[in-house]
Formats: sequence, C-alpha cells, structure tokens
Amino acid sequence: MSDIDILSFGETMTMLVAEQPGDLAQVRHYEKRIAGADSNVAIGLSRLGFNVAWLSRVGNDSMGRFVTDSLRQEGVDCQHVTVDSRHPTGFQFKSLELGGADPVVEYFRRGSAASHLCVDDLVPRLLTARHLHATGIPAALSDSCRALSRELMGQMREAGRSVSFDPNLRPSLWSSEAIMIREINHLASLAHWVMPGLAEGQLLTGFDTPADIARFYLDQGVEAVVIKLGASGAYYRTELAEAFVPGQPVAQVVDTVGAGDGFAVGVISALLENLGFAQATARGNWIGSLAVQSRGDMEGLPTRAALQAAQLAQMSHTQTA
Repeated sequence: MSDIDILSFGETMTMLVAEQPGDLAQVRHYEKRIAGADSNVAIGLSRLGFNVAWLSRVGNDSMGRFVTDSLRQEGVDCQHVTVDSRHPTGFQFKSLELGGADPVVEYFRRGSAASHLCVDDLVPRLLTARHLHATGIPAALSDSCRALSRELMGQMREAGRSVSFDPNLRPSLWSSEAIMIREINHLASLAHWVMPGLAEGQLLTGFDTPADIARFYLDQGVEAVVIKLGASGAYYRTELAEAFVPGQPVAQVVDTVGAGDGFAVGVISALLENLGFAQATARGNWIGSLAVQSRGDMEGLPTRAALQAAQLAQMSHTQTA
C-alpha cells in the first residue's frame, strides 16, 4: 500500500503581500508568503490529516528555500521537489484591497524553475498515490508541463486511482483562447471529478446552465461535475443525481483568492472519506467560505480539529432545531 494519499503538482511562488492599500508602486512594506492554487489544495488536505506529496521545481535561491520550507511546515511531502540551478523561483506581488474587492496580482513567473517540469520528473513512488489532484495551471506554463499533466493524469486514471481536476483558467498564460479550451477540456476528460467555476464552465463548453455544462463533461466519461456558483453555493451532477447545494453565509469577505482551492479541499477530502456528493459539496462550500475570510490564499483553510468541531456544532444545531 502506498504511503501517499494524495499527489498534487504545479508551481508554488513566493508571494509578497502589500501591508497597506493602494497602488503597488507606492507600497513600501510587504509580507512574504507562498502562493499557488495546486499547493493551496495540498496544504488544505494535509491540514485535514492526509499524507500529501508535492511534485514541483524551485530555483536554487532564497525564494525556493522559502517555498519548500513553508510547505514542509504544513506537513507536505517535498522530497520530490527538484532544486533547479538554472532557473529561478517564480514570485508575485499582491495588493491589499479593502471591502472584499479582488486584489491586484502581478506575476513574475516566465521561465521559472517550475515551468520546466517535465515527464522525466515522474518517479514510480508518486504513481502509487491513492488520488491525484490536478489543475489547468501547469498545462498553461509550458509544453513540457502540459505533457506532464497529460501523462500523469492518464497514468493515474489507467491505474485505477481517482483523479480530480480544477480548470483554474489563466488565459494570460495561453497563446490563444481556442488552444486553452481544447487543452483544458482534454485534461478534464482524464479526470473522475471536474470542478469548474460557472464562468469557466460556460467558456469551456459553450453552454450556459450548470446542468448543461455538467452534461458536457459527463458525456466525456467524467464521473461527476461540481460547479462553483460563488456566494450562491454549488451544483453537482452525476449520472444518477444532481442538486444545488446552498452556500455558507459570510459576515465579511476579506479576500476572494483561494476560495476555489478551499472548495476543492472540501470536496476531495469528503469524497476520499466515502461521503456522498451532496455532503462533499456542502463541505466544499464551508471551507470556501472560510478561505474568503482571511487575507492569505490558504491561511483560512481548517485543520481536522476545526472540521470536527464544525461537524459537532452542526449536529447539535440539527438536533435542537
């Protein structure tokens, strides 16, 4: 039996977060954190007690050491992160916005170490993982990353492992919208569980409604589609069932970045615990709501103890209602 519950892969960057609002050009003080949709999910699942392995590359620089140190502190297995002496670690600047507005993010990732990930980075141990989580971001970074995404998802599905996929569209990284749509939909067809946002699903499929978007992917052999609907909640569909699951009320939205990653953490963790899609989607909504209430991309993701406390509180509320 494998010692890896979940494998994730992609690029983690150093993130410099503004400590005061305003134009980034005028900001003088920043807090150093890490950022990356794929690694946000890895961290969230690690906090819930899963053994998570991370496949990536970082530069032989202080930012690369900061990235791997931060992930290890979160309990993520980084033994398959390669230190690349020829290419730097990517980084980004992120603005501080008041009132819940989306922050401004400036990326410096072109030619980064992680963009040079390739099929040769795969080792047999990684392919023993019980589950693979993938997003569309690595495929957008380079041809070699795209080849890795295809190979890894294909091998894991063929081996009988479960595979989840979040499109996580980054149009600015693709040479054209048509190529992005074609490649992302191909990767989605290799997954069991596909988790787009509503706008992403509309762009990728050409359909408007959650039901029709889900049908598009089910017809390609996907087992289930879970569509994020923002504050309204989410919708899931399989060949046997479909439902809208209401969102969790939030008193104040602090930062929307990372909400979709939190949602993925909830859905994946619940499904790997053999819960149904309704329960998984509800957990995704809950963790997504926690994510938008903190400044960082992954700082709001809960521990297993916090999840258990919330479950107990819900049971108590149900019994007294």
